[in-house]
Amino acid sequence: MSPAIEVKDLNRVYYSYKKSVGLWSSVKGLWNRQHVEKVALSDISLSIPSGEVIGLVGANGAGKTTLIKILSGLIAASSGEVNVLGYNPFHRRNEFLRKISVLLGQKNQLWWDIAPVDSYQLLMSIYDLDVNKSQKKIKELADILNCTHVLETQLRRLSLGERMKMELIGALLHDPQILFLDEPTIGLDIVAQTSIRNFLSAYVKDKKPTIILTSHYMDDISKLADRLLIISKGRLFYDGSIDKFTQKSVQKKRLKLIFENPTKNAIRISDDVLIMPGTKNLDLEVEPTKMAEIITQIAQFQSVQNISTEEIDFEETIREFLKTQQ
Repeated sequence: MSPAIEVKDLNRVYYSYKKSVGLWSSVKGLWNRQHVEKVALSDISLSIPSGEVIGLVGANGAGKTTLIKILSGLIAASSGEVNVLGYNPFHRRNEFLRKISVLLGQKNQLWWDIAPVDSYQLLMSIYDLDVNKSQKKIKELADILNCTHVLETQLRRLSLGERMKMELIGALLHDPQILFLDEPTIGLDIVAQTSIRNFLSAYVKDKKPTIILTSHYMDDISKLADRLLIISKGRLFYDGSIDKFTQKSVQKKRLKLIFENPTKNAIRISDDVLIMPGTKNLDLEVEPTKMAEIITQIAQFQSVQNISTEEIDFEETIREFLKTQQ
């Protein structure tokens, strides 16, 4: 069986020109431009089977969104071979576009000034979908995402989490074989993030689409992805299982404590942790296995009013992992 996505020696270079400040510099630039070359992707080769969920991660500017745009046909590759479901994506044939869907977390695909239900009517016409089946599907997806009550509200009046749920329903309306999700939970609160993760997890088990997912949240990747790709400076640096990556990387969480009163004296908890006098709020990066020990030690010296933990930015985890591989 042919892979859903196959890429060989893919390169993408952006060209721009550099000029100094001022009108005269702009005029001179018409005859004497200094061109700047930015390599976004370099020698990327990969094969993705049908039904596999890929977690695509990397620091800002690493090339994740560029790769998704090339695979979905939004931009062309500078060189190399790209095959998605047997098509060259950039040709944008109708048969190909009916089989994919792209959800960019920072861009809207639905219309801003009308209600989602009206946008869905337009999508039904664009994809030539059966109206009754589509309306039934919208209701089912909205029920699962707990957002039925906002289907008839203008998109611009919705919260970010509600908008992302509406966008997700629109992206799935035509049952795409391949789903490109670029930061689908970015900026959402923990409740909205969890709701969308749980929905996507159930959707993957039921429909088994091929998905490429980018995210800054490790929970998105670990809950949904079968395989992890790490891009660094335009190059594919890691291609393997999440478990293997987790074993190689040092996983940490952020521990936040609020003391009942500011500390009177310096408190040495470990070689890495020194609490300075006058500390009221403490913010630490701690390995999960040492979390309980650190909290217990701190509580011996200082009364704690509030404790919370949160995941460290996945970009930091990636940077630390890359350092260990150099």
